[in-house]
Amino acid sequence: MAKLSQEDLLAQFEEMTLIELSEFVKAFEEKFDVTAAAAVAVAAPGAPGAPAAEVEEKDEFDVILTGAGDKKIQVIKVVRELTSLGLKEAKDLVDGTPKPVLEKANKEAADKAAEALKAAGASVEVK
Repeated sequence: MAKLSQEDLLAQFEEMTLIELSEFVKAFEEKFDVTAAAAVAVAAPGAPGAPAAEVEEKDEFDVILTGAGDKKIQVIKVVRELTSLGLKEAKDLVDGTPKPVLEKANKEAADKAAEALKAAGASVEVK
């Protein structure tokens, strides 16, 4: 088997949906017995009398499908458009609510996805 370059691997990851990439990371962690935890920065304590640090604005959002509503077929179609899942996988996702449709998406993408799902008749939660 030919060794893939870093650029080739990144090109493959670019084509994956967030759900597919998340599943890959879980499989990678299990196979090599590692964790892909994000590095944690340690903040120095503030000077006495300093104002409290401002709350950091959240920049990653999860779109959770909480119910399919009356138009289940329309919701499945929208899920397929948003995730590029196959018909069976999208149906299983819709049937197994509550389930995440998008994970770690930016605010704009999460809002658009939530609006599209709500327009199809689904109930959605953005976290």
